[in-house]
Amino acid sequence: MSALLAARGITKRFAGITALDAVHLEVAAGEAVGLIGPNGAGKTTFFNCLLGIEPPDAGTVEFRGRDVTHLPVHRRARLGFARTFQRIELFGGMTVREHLLVAERARLGTGRLWKDLLGRSAPSPEEQARAARTLELLGLTDVADAPVEALSLGRGRLVEVGRALMTEPALLLLDEPSSGLDRHETDALAATLADVQAERGTAVLLVEHDVEFVQSFAERCYVLDFGTVIAAGPTAAVLGDPEVRRAYLGEVVV
Repeated sequence: MSALLAARGITKRFAGITALDAVHLEVAAGEAVGLIGPNGAGKTTFFNCLLGIEPPDAGTVEFRGRDVTHLPVHRRARLGFARTFQRIELFGGMTVREHLLVAERARLGTGRLWKDLLGRSAPSPEEQARAARTLELLGLTDVADAPVEALSLGRGRLVEVGRALMTEPALLLLDEPSSGLDRHETDALAATLADVQAERGTAVLLVEHDVEFVQSFAERCYVLDFGTVIAAGPTAAVLGDPEVRRAYLGEVVV
């Protein structure tokens, strides 16, 4: 299976400290892949190198067979990257539906986004229909016109996912999506993401601390420890690896 995303030999240093050491990772079209590791393993730095927020000191990032290592963030987004953040990033005073509609305008690049900010541009029927389909897919129809401040954290996370999906990404990068969620909310999020994949065929790269979440959602998994990939493969096999259990789960394996 050819790779949608291929990161090869990604290396990043800060003040002489190697945060990432020749990291390799691939994601195929429509695939769900997990990236786990203890705090300080280099997961966020790796994400930032994939997105163009930080340039790697060595290595390449390829997307759909194209070298995007030196492309800025906005150009990667136009090619099909989308991201959610560990800290929830929603806009106060806007409804759930408005978050999706603004994302739709940004995707189209029609020049009407500034009018949205001034309240002078009514959404077209096509834009409303696309937002409605995404709301239904994520189970947010009942709160579509509620202000985001009124939502639970779990549903706020889904708004972020919905906003990302409105850009029609080929690859969705999720940064600690279960952060702050309880077990029920985390399980519901995993189920919803599985529905998104089945419906839209979007590939997902998931950076996550919650091992149960990764187990229930990701087909394959990579483990980072001190900036180095120490295991990669089918999720169940990786999580059963003695070195992974020692490094990530803190178990003493004899």
